[in-house]
Amino acid sequence: MVPMNKIDDLLGAAHALPKFTDPRITAKGETRASVALTRLDTLWLNTGTQCNITCAHCYIESSPTNDALSYLTLAETAPFLDEALAMGTREIGLTGGEPFLNPETPAIIEAALAQGFEVLVLTNAMRPMMRPKVQDALKALLQAYGEKLTLRISLDHYTAAHHDEERGVGSFKSALEGLKWLSSHGFQLDIAGRLRWGESEEETRAGFEKLFAAESLGIDARSPRHLMLFPEMDPSEDVPEITTECWSILGKDPKDVMCASSRMVVKRKDAAGPLVLPCTLLAYDPQFEMGPTLSAAQTASGGAIEEGAVRLNHRFCAKFCVLGGASCSA
Repeated sequence: MVPMNKIDDLLGAAHALPKFTDPRITAKGETRASVALTRLDTLWLNTGTQCNITCAHCYIESSPTNDALSYLTLAETAPFLDEALAMGTREIGLTGGEPFLNPETPAIIEAALAQGFEVLVLTNAMRPMMRPKVQDALKALLQAYGEKLTLRISLDHYTAAHHDEERGVGSFKSALEGLKWLSSHGFQLDIAGRLRWGESEEETRAGFEKLFAAESLGIDARSPRHLMLFPEMDPSEDVPEITTECWSILGKDPKDVMCASSRMVVKRKDAAGPLVLPCTLLAYDPQFEMGPTLSAAQTASGGAIEEGAVRLNHRFCAKFCVLGGASCSA
């Protein structure tokens, strides 16, 4: 006779699905963790997935030809800004792709600033941002709104060799030129680096510290806000699923996870209009769609969404947010 515990094991194996399949339970049959929105602190606007470069490891697969997410227009963002204002949102974040490829990005930034939001723009600081028309628009925004506008520059590593390994030969030089232009005009600047070359965080921060000093950039490499070092998100990596028990095991509070305080607006190619997603990381997975408005997103259900809460049914939820402790917001 097969012992009962062995029968349980066999039944579990028979019903087991691959990881990140069932929104409600994990491959081991445990209850999947979920995160409810506690406050909408940051509303992200994805300005489109097109980019001037193709990185070797881009979680959103941006490139000069990827238009899976279309350019958002000023008119399309206006209702979301109004909703966010009513919800007490602090910050509007613009991401892509490369936001400055979208011709309406400066106008969207201005609209958000005019409504009193802080604005954070993620950019590679390369040619699209350095066009004279964009430079003039940025200088006007700086003069009008000052420290309410922050630009976060993607500088994967403090050496040209590693940065260019990721983004292409000459990318480091081009990004540094844009970064120095921004610094010389007094913009609020943050840096986004990556931990993918086997260095410790201390070694990486020390390397950036030397670079910032050599280029007189005035950026504090010791500050987790001003130099954000992101964990890698390899789609092929085997990562653990997050269960309801993990919060106490890991000593984590679900309120600290990005989707507890953020939402993102995207417009899919050929879609009738924009829609809301939980965060910046889950741009393509339809199980995370939350509806056409922020108010609809608060009560949405379906797929990995239940009554506005987000079930962590994606490896990026585990790797980047829960285990990596990272967030795209300031």
